[in-house]
Amino acid sequence: MSFNAYLFFGRTCREAFTFYRDVFGGELDLVTAADMTGVPPEVDPAAIMHASLTTPDGQLVGSDDPFADPFGPVSGMRVCATLPDADAARAAFDALADGGEVHQPFAATEWSAGFGMLADRFGTPWMIDTARGA
Repeated sequence: MSFNAYLFFGRTCREAFTFYRDVFGGELDLVTAADMTGVPPEVDPAAIMHASLTTPDGQLVGSDDPFADPFGPVSGMRVCATLPDADAARAAFDALADGGEVHQPFAATEWSAGFGMLADRFGTPWMIDTARGA
């Protein structure tokens, strides 16, 4: 069994997932409303109905929420990304923090060589961590 976070966006999914691919690498697949059958006609054909960013270590998925208007901030959760070492984790943290809001600065902790929390410019809340033993 595996669990994945599924992120919803207010019409910025394409931009967000393209950015996440730039930060984390991986293979990005985007499916628009125009690519699908049975989508209600009021849904923008360019809306992302499914985005999948696949890396060797996992998958991040999401879509535009075509029915949320206005789209509110994400709350009650964080996406946790664990990077192989403190340098990689710091680079990801800094990239995600650009235009976002840092909630806990990236620093060594009792459990990690580097950990920090932030919300990126798309409103996605993140915890960036370093793999144990790194």
